[in-house]
Amino acid sequence: MNISEFQDLMEEQFGQVDRERGLPSSVAWLCEEVGELAQAIRKGTRDEQLHELGDVLAWLTSLANQLDLSLTEAAQRYVDTPET
Repeated sequence: MNISEFQDLMEEQFGQVDRERGLPSSVAWLCEEVGELAQAIRKGTRDEQLHELGDVLAWLTSLANQLDLSLTEAAQRYVDTPET
């Protein structure tokens, strides 16, 4: 699955609920998941790290969808001008 397909899937599955939750709460959830990922990296198993990485990706995708931004376009910056 490419990043655009994943973004579409997340929109289909969670878009309405995520929008109802709103951006401030979604940012808070993302921050919490980043903290859980950090802990999994320090003390967790590979499976726990993978799980938390997926959670971070899902919440980041939720934010992109709520902001009507493309993760593909955001990632393209690192192709076009990786030094910035």
